Amino acid sequence: MLKKLGILILIASTLILGCGKEREDAVKRKTDSAKFGDSIIEGSIGEPSNLIPILATDSSSHAIAGLIYNGLLKYDKNLNLTGDLAYKWEVSDDKKVITFHLRKGVKWHDGTEFTSKDVKFTYETIVDNNTPTAYDSDFRIIDKVETPDDYTIKVYYKTAYAPALSSWTIGILPYHKLKGVTITKSELQRSPIGTGPYKFKEWKAGHSVTLEAYDNYYEGRPNLDRYTMKIIPDTSTMFLELLNKNIDLMGLSPLQFAKQTSNPRFVSDYNKYSYLSNSYTYIGYNLKHRFLQDKRVRQALSYATPKEDIIKGVLFGLGIPADGPFKPGTIWYTDNVTKYNYDLEKAKLLLKEAGFEDKNKDGIVEKDGVPFIITITTNQGNTTRSSIAEIIQHTWKKIGIKVEIRILEWATFITEYIDKRNFDVVILGWTIPMEPDPYDVWHSSRCGGKNLNFICYQNKEVDKLIEEGRLEFDVQKRLKIYHKISQILAEDQPYTFLFYPKALIALHKRFKNVEEAPAGIMHNFIDWYVEKDQRRYKLTR
Repeated sequence: MLKKLGILILIASTLILGCGKEREDAVKRKTDSAKFGDSIIEGSIGEPSNLIPILATDSSSHAIAGLIYNGLLKYDKNLNLTGDLAYKWEVSDDKKVITFHLRKGVKWHDGTEFTSKDVKFTYETIVDNNTPTAYDSDFRIIDKVETPDDYTIKVYYKTAYAPALSSWTIGILPYHKLKGVTITKSELQRSPIGTGPYKFKEWKAGHSVTLEAYDNYYEGRPNLDRYTMKIIPDTSTMFLELLNKNIDLMGLSPLQFAKQTSNPRFVSDYNKYSYLSNSYTYIGYNLKHRFLQDKRVRQALSYATPKEDIIKGVLFGLGIPADGPFKPGTIWYTDNVTKYNYDLEKAKLLLKEAGFEDKNKDGIVEKDGVPFIITITTNQGNTTRSSIAEIIQHTWKKIGIKVEIRILEWATFITEYIDKRNFDVVILGWTIPMEPDPYDVWHSSRCGGKNLNFICYQNKEVDKLIEEGRLEFDVQKRLKIYHKISQILAEDQPYTFLFYPKALIALHKRFKNVEEAPAGIMHNFIDWYVEKDQRRYKLTR
């Protein structure tokens, strides 16, 4: 179930990676038709934007696409790479060639057989300059892809590439549906066909996306008949929908998790899950903005941001302060970076050094006659982020900066503001990939278009370190590279890293076989089931 979460996998020479269960003839899990039935409805504040995996950059789109498509590889519950459409693979001694052996008998949802032609086509589509994807960097380092037969793929890299295996967790596309079609005009954007455990049924714009269990899934039919993502752009409304049993699964806000789940209706029907998520929340600065180009200004804003108060007051303690892009507890994280504890005097001093003064005594600092007035933009429905914006508005005012707040519907926020760089400051969050390659978010070349470096951070030293890190297989050497990147980012403050939140999940108690693991609770979603006498929905086809 886990696609491009990522974790560093060091490629071992000439080894076949994977465990015994990855034998082609032993892949099918044991299924019990008595467990087939019922549906699950998940609440989401954001509507998907695109259901073709290589075109999607938002979490809602990836959540749906992850149930429809498979990669060659995937992550297991312990965040180890294991086989998916490929059941085994070999890496050459020089680490420049990977040979994938594909499963036979896998079918696309329309009954067409999956073959190596689909894999090669996916690669060619990703590196096509006309494809507006944010994920091409992993594949442009490939020299060529060969298909010796329908079930073998040989990938030749220009140089040994440390994240090579993890890149192949990306969803594989159907050659027979996309060949000769402009991908940005394909019907698959809203009506996809994959090889995954669930097949697309319908998308009601602004309301819901519904999937149905795929009877011929190569691992065996999932137990739950149907999955529906219901679009509810406000977490308070979503929580009421949960209490009224109109949805089964949602991510709770810290307020809801800490203060509102003692409600008897919740206690009787729902379980709560909490664990440190693979994500962080941040304040991002548009580095094309005339004032925000000066790192002293960004440092001042970080000093004027009360992270601890935000965690205590907004998260109710359900998170820890962030100071970089890597998750605490992993080897890639380092605590040896500049810290920005709340200090208004330091913030004022830095602004003064950068040439800002309140000359007309109106409470707003200015430079070259221009007052420091900026807009913080974030997405509708996320009360945590809107509360943070209000706190920042208050504290930044104390250092002479006037802040206006803009709250936008998710799709509009992404397409009209993020993709077009039409913002001053944003409050957003990233999923932290387990594979630590920071190229897509931080490399200078990823500024522009629909790429993920939308703040346009450009640092030649960081670029060089990122490029070195991608090619370094020695763990200790790679550690030093990424720790150095963290230190430079802490000095430059292109983001004010706010916190690493806890994942806060509510799930109806009727769902059985839910298992907590390092990967969270969704890793074995296809094995969830509901006892017959507790089922609420009957699938009609």
